Amino acid sequence: MAPKHSRRRGTEVSTTIQTARKSRYQVEGMDCAGCAQKIDSAVRRIPGVEDVSVSVVSGTMTVDHGAQRELEPEITKQVTRLGYRIEPLDPGNRAASAAAAERVESGGSAADAPASAKLERSTAWWRRPAVQLTIACGAAFAVAFGAGKAVPQYENWFFGLALLVGLVPIARRALAAALAGTPFSIEMLMTIAAVGAVIIGAVEEASAVIFLFLVGELLEGVAADRSRASIRGLADLVPKLARVERAGAVEEVPAERLSVGDIIQVRPGDRIAADGEVLSGTSSVNEAPVTGESVPKTKAAGDPVFAGTVNGDATLRIRVTAAAEDNTIARVIKLVEEAQESKAPTERFINRFSRYYTPGVVVLAALVATVPPLAVGASWAEWVYKGLAILLIGCPCALVISTPAAIAAALAAGARRGLLMKGGAVLEGAGSLQAIAFDKTGTLTEGKPKVTDVIGFDRNERDVLRLAAALERGSNHPLALSILERAAEEGIEIPDAEDTAALGGKGVTGVIDGRSVLLGSPKAVGERQPLSPEQLQKFAALNEEGKTVSVLLADGKIAGAIAMRDEPRPDARAGLARLKDEGIRTLMLTGDNRRTAEAIGRSLGIDVQAELLPADKSRVVNELRAKGLKVGKVGDGINDAPALAAADIGIAMGGGTDVALETADAAILHGRVGDVAAMVDLSRRAMANIHQNIAIAIGLKVLFFVTTIAGITGLWPAILADTGATVLVTANAMRLLAWKPRG
Repeated sequence: MAPKHSRRRGTEVSTTIQTARKSRYQVEGMDCAGCAQKIDSAVRRIPGVEDVSVSVVSGTMTVDHGAQRELEPEITKQVTRLGYRIEPLDPGNRAASAAAAERVESGGSAADAPASAKLERSTAWWRRPAVQLTIACGAAFAVAFGAGKAVPQYENWFFGLALLVGLVPIARRALAAALAGTPFSIEMLMTIAAVGAVIIGAVEEASAVIFLFLVGELLEGVAADRSRASIRGLADLVPKLARVERAGAVEEVPAERLSVGDIIQVRPGDRIAADGEVLSGTSSVNEAPVTGESVPKTKAAGDPVFAGTVNGDATLRIRVTAAAEDNTIARVIKLVEEAQESKAPTERFINRFSRYYTPGVVVLAALVATVPPLAVGASWAEWVYKGLAILLIGCPCALVISTPAAIAAALAAGARRGLLMKGGAVLEGAGSLQAIAFDKTGTLTEGKPKVTDVIGFDRNERDVLRLAAALERGSNHPLALSILERAAEEGIEIPDAEDTAALGGKGVTGVIDGRSVLLGSPKAVGERQPLSPEQLQKFAALNEEGKTVSVLLADGKIAGAIAMRDEPRPDARAGLARLKDEGIRTLMLTGDNRRTAEAIGRSLGIDVQAELLPADKSRVVNELRAKGLKVGKVGDGINDAPALAAADIGIAMGGGTDVALETADAAILHGRVGDVAAMVDLSRRAMANIHQNIAIAIGLKVLFFVTTIAGITGLWPAILADTGATVLVTANAMRLLAWKPRG
């Protein structure tokens, strides 16, 4: 049950990161899984460190070190010794927060705050150590090449000096990694290969290989930056400043300083700076940056709005309902970063494999270098050269990065389109689902009743709706709101009602235009005025369709009736059909009455189990899993939480309760049923990409291994089997960033 493990871990991170037990750091120069492993091993060796979690994609490290805050200098020293830059990203660091505030007040941007700044962005690209070292090494190689042509007798000395420019920093990192618990690092393999090449006289090739290695590392960094940019782009959706009402005036303050209860004004065209509730104003809001929904939504008083969305037509006054660290964008970013730190089963296997693979490569290279000369008297120079090439070919970077690069890109692509998954295990598992159980209300349906039929008996349909709306005006009952919404859609002018009164579960009565009017259930109205057989038959047919019927009685006559039902979401039928086309069984699990549930089920073409308690839903999910099926559960309410937890993959529908979102493995922000199929599609594409990456990494190594043994290729091409393959698999993984749901 990898997804369950992932969820528990994700929950732990989200609930403890604010305590004194954890510290977060930004690490510059960490561009591949090999880098992460070195940092992880080194920091774990520090006394007092209990756990370490390193995310290559976000460029962060989380260290659990109990209450020992004084470990920060040791952590910084250890990571710096490996050749990386490190900076604290601690939400609890008051000094950092104060410094950020000072920068903002002095005219800087809130984005300059340490908690959101990236070392990569704060340093000009040409000033980064990796770039400067690569340029210096390339320049030294070019000078050596020119000098060697001018003075051939000293060519090896020139290339030897050029080699030292790149090799010395690499060797220092290799030694530091070995002392920190990672003896078989890529730097160590490069150092051995370069020194060996010098010993056998291949100085020019050694110098070229070191330069190509540094270029490859630089390209890895570029690819990693692209992946990180997808997450930074989410943070950039939130404006840095907000217009806040204070003491009768409006002032601009950093958005990160907004507190729950603050009143902000958002002008047309501005991004909304915080999650909140509209107090006044009516405007269309483009929610595409957050939910992926292409059609703007009209927002009026009482409606929720999300940070990062764009106000359209008119100024809105909004009451802030979540602080900056808890708004929608922050929660998405936190979820994605936690997900990227949670390894998928395939990634865990590759990591375990690489621990044995790299020492095995060293042994193989040693055998290639020594066995032929010792056994059959072959040339030592030739076979040592081939052994050194095998060392370079065998570097595991491409293989190790093949899975996390694809997973990170897929998680980021999904998050930008409203599909959140709590880890690589969830991403991997979504594509293998064989059955998916849906809740009805708020998941397959809109979650609120809509008027479906207006029937006129003694009066015309428009008049029936006009009188019913007059009785219901001012009520907050869901059925009343649906009647008022339908009247507004049809542009009906609603008259005033006098002496209105609720009749204890039977209906509502009042006087309109001097006439006594009652809107109530068929039974309540039938007690005052008998219903005809035709009317009863009509109402029974509507009930069979899962509709609730309210009858209007005016001046003692049956004026008409209004039928309402919680209607399916517009894309529900198409979304379910897509899942069936993918070979996935679908069913509805609901606590609603059987008649209503079956009516909705028939319209959507889905199997139905109705009148279920929360425990019953969980039982059904467990029964499906007992049959050997991989089961997903989609829901939005507290009563769905047990079944969400029981399923292999629990998916919370957009707008769901916090309990559902916390319990679920994944979430669909904008509530489209079709996005469940999109999540499955993204998972399958990510897994296909991972298989492609593994094939590229292993295939190139096998190819160059054979050609090296055959004497066709040497040290120069061998480096392509590592850095070239690493760049290829990373670039292939980045293709997932362009993924879009079908339709």
